[in-house]
Order: sequence, then C-alpha cells, then structure tokens
Amino acid sequence: MSIEPDYRAGRWSMHFEEIDKEIATLALMCDVPLLTPGALERVLHGDIKVCGKEKPASFAKLRGLLMLHYSDQARAIEALGPEQALSLVGEVVARLRARFGDRLGAPEA
Repeated sequence: MSIEPDYRAGRWSMHFEEIDKEIATLALMCDVPLLTPGALERVLHGDIKVCGKEKPASFAKLRGLLMLHYSDQARAIEALGPEQALSLVGEVVARLRARFGDRLGAPEA
C-alpha cells in the first residue's frame, strides 16, 4: 500500500474542512438553516428568502462556496474514488455538525 493515497486524502480533508467551516460561518451570519431539508437546495438555486437576515453579499459568498464544495467533491471522487471521497466529506460534515450543533438547522430525523 502506498503512502500517496493517504497524503492526498489528508489534503482533500483539509481542503473540505476549510471550505465547509466557512460555509457554516456564512450560514450562521445569514441565519440560513442549512441542515434543514430543502434549505441547501434553495441556497444553490439563489433563493435569498431562505435567509433569516438580509445579507446579500454574504449570501452570494455562501452560494459560491457551496457550488465550489460540490465541484471539488466531484474532483475528489475522481482523484480518490467515490467511497473514500464521500467518506471523507461525511467525516468533515459530522465534525462541523458536532461543532455547530442545531445552529445550522435540524436534519430530517
């Protein structure tokens, strides 16, 4: 087994950690309940009414970072394979959920 895949996975993990932490921060600033079903899709479609606070510049940055996240997720899948890439992203999201709790909305039970 090569050390290369572990290094690449670590780099991707750090990359997603940075992007997703900024996404969470912007969601809190805009009062967007990202984890609530449908909220993420509304942001991606540019529906600023999902915001609890009027912050158009922050919303635009949030939307851009979400699009970057999904674009980079596709690149990570190509580089690492689907199982490893999606597991890595899931771990990052779980850490952010633990850090921010229900302040990002409640996921569907």
